[in-house]
Amino acid sequence: MAYNTAAKAYGNNRIETATPAELTLMLYEGAVKFCNIAIVGLEKNDYEKVNTNIQKCRNIIVELTSTLNMKYPVAEDFKRMYDYIFALLTEANMKKDMELLERALEELRGMRDVWKEVMTKAKGPQLSLS
Repeated sequence: MAYNTAAKAYGNNRIETATPAELTLMLYEGAVKFCNIAIVGLEKNDYEKVNTNIQKCRNIIVELTSTLNMKYPVAEDFKRMYDYIFALLTEANMKKDMELLERALEELRGMRDVWKEVMTKAKGPQLSLS
């Protein structure tokens, strides 16, 4: 019980102290996780698990879309990509289609990996002041 409380406190602290870029990465990680769980559910014909986790993944896509700053031209590209992934997830859920779900996962992984790379490059070389 104490471990669960400590883990929850750590998770909350991690979210509260994260930068916007780190929060975005956490959202991508969550979407990938829930998509993977949905795939496992589909493999086991556990349609409740599929639906629940696709819904969680779609909610993350909605959140990512809502955080876009549309004053930047690249935001429109992100919006189109999020709309595409959302549509894949919706259709995969309706049809219980593994191929569509795997395509959504592939797109999510790609976006997550690009975001990680952007974060790494944005940090630049670390200067030592000592």
